[in-house]
Amino acid sequence: MKIIADLCIVPMGSGPSVSHYIREVRDIIDASGLVYEMHANGTNIEGEMAEVSATIEACCQRLHAIGVERIFCTMSFSTRTDKAQRMADKLASLG
Repeated sequence: MKIIADLCIVPMGSGPSVSHYIREVRDIIDASGLVYEMHANGTNIEGEMAEVSATIEACCQRLHAIGVERIFCTMSFSTRTDKAQRMADKLASLG
């Protein structure tokens, strides 16, 4: 099932700046081959639900491996059955 997900991963207890950890997350998402777009408070990802989920799991595993003891994640996603839709399509429909 294709999804467009909005993901936010927050390393807990890591101080006010988490850019080092988010670079790690970005590298994993980039290596996944999924289409994604980072924004100020998270990342939009599109692809098959299983692939997106596996990528998020890999992100969490990496953060734990480099010493983050607790991670808070939120993800919302949408699916459609009436047509195939990509992030770019949604933005283009705004005119």
